[in-house]
Amino acid sequence: MIIAETHRLILRTLNESDLDALMSVWGDQEVMRYSGGAGTREREENALKFYITLYKENGYSPYAVIEKKNQGFLGVCGFNPPSENGEIELVYHFAKKHWGMGYATEAAEACIDYAKNHFLTDKIAAFIDPENIGSENVLKKLGFEYKGAKFHQGSQKIEPYFVLTL
Repeated sequence: MIIAETHRLILRTLNESDLDALMSVWGDQEVMRYSGGAGTREREENALKFYITLYKENGYSPYAVIEKKNQGFLGVCGFNPPSENGEIELVYHFAKKHWGMGYATEAAEACIDYAKNHFLTDKIAAFIDPENIGSENVLKKLGFEYKGAKFHQGSQKIEPYFVLTL
């Protein structure tokens, strides 16, 4: 199901046939170096099933990001479940060959608009590895504010913590 469209992108819900495409992102050590490292096929298959269920039950998840021009899979962008503070977390991962083209910002803007219109949330959180300058730049472009360092359950580390108030 398509959840958003931009000038260049289509964002749609994930489905089980996306596993091979997801492995080109979540299974790539360089792409995932700031997010806990590359996953095995089994781990990412379980993650995919989790996200499909998350969307069915809650109306959000990470979404497949598809380029309109050639229908190619670029990566994922969307939301993880709320943290202990109740804030959904913005996440985005793109295949390396698509870095630096503005896709993360464009897809994240579409996700933020979707959240405003569907989630009834007033804040979106984001965590980044302190060495991930590219991701920090995306968050700043989107209007996220740095709120300090905070423990992130996913990475099990203290990381820079950003918030966007809707």
